[in-house]
Amino acid sequence: MTDPDQKERLAQLEAKIEAAKLAQAPKPRVDEHYSAANLAWRMVIEMVAGLGIGFGIGYGLDLLLGTLPIFMVLFTMLGLAAGIKTMLRSAKEIQEEQLAEQAKTDERDQDRV
Repeated sequence: MTDPDQKERLAQLEAKIEAAKLAQAPKPRVDEHYSAANLAWRMVIEMVAGLGIGFGIGYGLDLLLGTLPIFMVLFTMLGLAAGIKTMLRSAKEIQEEQLAEQAKTDERDQDRV
């Protein structure tokens, strides 16, 4: 066997090994598409978490300071506002992802034409 012939066979063997590795490699996960129910539950949980945290802080302050439930009402309202703000931020994030995906799809369609 000559030296160039051996190098050629080695290159062919490396190519076969690479092809086998690519065939067995796990496919990358495609972006997860969340159903509308998952998105709705996420927003509901964010809202309830804001309310619960606000209620807990207010109730704790009322117990600690021995006041009327003024802090409970105040912090529950603040928790509601925080929950709504977080929920709107999540909705905006989801909308931006969908618009970016739509733009990619439109761009691919224009490239095909």
